[in-house]
Amino acid sequence: MKIVSSNQGIFKKKEDGTEVVYQIFPEFEIHYNTLPSKTEQVWHHHQVIKEIICITFGEMEVFWKEKGKIISALVKTGDTVDVEESSHTFKNSSQKDCQFIVFRFIPSYKDNREIIKNDKIID
Repeated sequence: MKIVSSNQGIFKKKEDGTEVVYQIFPEFEIHYNTLPSKTEQVWHHHQVIKEIICITFGEMEVFWKEKGKIISALVKTGDTVDVEESSHTFKNSSQKDCQFIVFRFIPSYKDNREIIKNDKIID
């Protein structure tokens, strides 16, 4: 077993105020984000990387472009967002910081759900 402490990650404070701790592994990346109150990130998209976002505290609005239209939704603690291939941004209109974890990886497009659900052997 290997434990990676938060101080081993790469800390970055972005121009918009977002604070991120990046934990980069050979096949995936996890990063812990804090989106401060009244903050909006820049619009962006990814060419290859798949991004899954898990809201761990607070709420934020997610915006994405679909067929030329901007769509939005409010996500809260416990929600998960699959960004897919969309151009997207996040906005925190609330009075509290929003915290979320981002899982980034390059997908193989192979359905491994059965392996994932059943890969536990009792010792």
